Amino acid sequence: MDSGPRSPPPTPSDPLEAFPQRGLEAGDIAVLALYFVFVLAVGLWSTVKTKRDTVKGYFLAGGDMAWWPVGASLFASNIGSGHFVGLAGSGAAAGISVAAYEFIGLFSVLTLAWIFLPIYIAGQVTTMPEYLRKRFGGSRIPTTLAVLYLFIYIFTKISVDMYAGAIFIQQSLRLDLYLATAGLLAITALYTVTGGLAAVIYTDALQTVIMLVGALTLMGYSFAAVGGLEGLTEKYFLALASNRSENSSCGLPRADAFHLFRDPLTSDLPWPGILFGMTMPSLWYWCTDQVIVQRSLAAKSLSHAKGGSLMAAYLKVLPLFMMVFPGMISRVLFTDQVACADPAICQKVCGNPSGCSDIAYPKLVLEILPTGLRGLMIAVMVAALMSSLTSIFNSASTIFTMDLWNRLRPRASEQELMIVGRVFVLLLVLVSILWIPVIQASQGGQLFIYIQSISSYLQPPVAVVFIVGCFWKRANEKGAFWGLTLGLLLGLIRLVLDFVYPQPHCDQQDTRPAVVKDVHYLYFSMVLSTVTLVSVSIVSWATEPPSRDMGT
Repeated sequence: MDSGPRSPPPTPSDPLEAFPQRGLEAGDIAVLALYFVFVLAVGLWSTVKTKRDTVKGYFLAGGDMAWWPVGASLFASNIGSGHFVGLAGSGAAAGISVAAYEFIGLFSVLTLAWIFLPIYIAGQVTTMPEYLRKRFGGSRIPTTLAVLYLFIYIFTKISVDMYAGAIFIQQSLRLDLYLATAGLLAITALYTVTGGLAAVIYTDALQTVIMLVGALTLMGYSFAAVGGLEGLTEKYFLALASNRSENSSCGLPRADAFHLFRDPLTSDLPWPGILFGMTMPSLWYWCTDQVIVQRSLAAKSLSHAKGGSLMAAYLKVLPLFMMVFPGMISRVLFTDQVACADPAICQKVCGNPSGCSDIAYPKLVLEILPTGLRGLMIAVMVAALMSSLTSIFNSASTIFTMDLWNRLRPRASEQELMIVGRVFVLLLVLVSILWIPVIQASQGGQLFIYIQSISSYLQPPVAVVFIVGCFWKRANEKGAFWGLTLGLLLGLIRLVLDFVYPQPHCDQQDTRPAVVKDVHYLYFSMVLSTVTLVSVSIVSWATEPPSRDMGT
């Protein structure tokens, strides 16, 4: 290096140092502190303002939310810090195809308001398992679902968002991982426990504004650094790490990086999988997931719920520009670290031998933003993390209280249900903190491959049962239960196989069994949906029809 010993290097002096010793300066910390004060103020204001001493007031915000906080909350609950790190990382590694998840979600959120919500409102339900109890009767399906939802929340949503948020906090504040996460969870739990859903929705609205301002600012800086979209399309294909071996295909940018629809057999996201396989997990998430539906049920009328969905759908166009493109730009600007191809070198750069694309977004934030704005972006990441965690905490405690506790103690008073809901949030916080070492051990690069595959293995059977329940009167409890059980069993078998036979590095031979190697997880989602639908139909036809009041 020919620079003088005293000049601060714009990139790390050691090429294998992922993040130079560049923490936050006084201006950044001031912005961050201001943000925390602001969020707590809004959380406490909404806690005082709303009626939260009844079950409906606490879990459904009294059912009097206007369309704009509902729309902002739908978006903020969906876009966690996992999105920032995961979408940018996938953009850096494979191009824009990952944005297809966002575009499919755009249609699903509209389906919620126009098709599913009127059915839920007519059934006067608070939770999704409760709808299935009213529709099919019995307690097998609601109890199975309540446990499954809690499992999905803890092991996918909470863990992924905390891992992603922790990367940021650790690198920028140089704090101990446990200390940082425990502090965040404590603030988050404080207004979730005291204020219920109203506090969550109002703080989400504030977080959405902060998220959009910060992420769009970073997008502007990123495109300026790379020479606009033209510069990106030209330079992305030249972004090869200097440490990759010449005779290997590892670390090469994909030739179809700027294609949304890709080859049905050889690509990472085949187009039939995007159109059909992705639809079921997306419908599960937007139309039957407690976190999302609970926000829409809190709207003061169906028109306000529809307005909220429309607002969220418009906002869903933005992640391609706010996260995926900046991830690709990060690969161009910091090629040796973000696009490292050699497992030994990747291990040194970011501690993950399978690749370092997950550091793409944090790298941009800490390297190209000026003081003050860097603090704002860390606030954005904390906002994304906190908004999705509060949503999950509130919805998980609703499911536990209304679907599991209520079954154990059917005569429980409102007061008891409120206390149980709050205690359960604190339990979730504890489990989340204990889960951190598992996240660290499971390596972030793999985590994001798994998050979508877990969705494709567990969610389609649930979505099929909801769709059949809503639109086919002849479907009965036996059909729904056995269809759901068979679908979940098949999904769990494939999920276990995925963990037992992890994806090999690109220079290793693929010795996985054909069902794992050749059947893409989105295709498996299509198979799972079909098997569940056929089983529900056959068992329903073969057994007695539901009673008249159940078939509505």
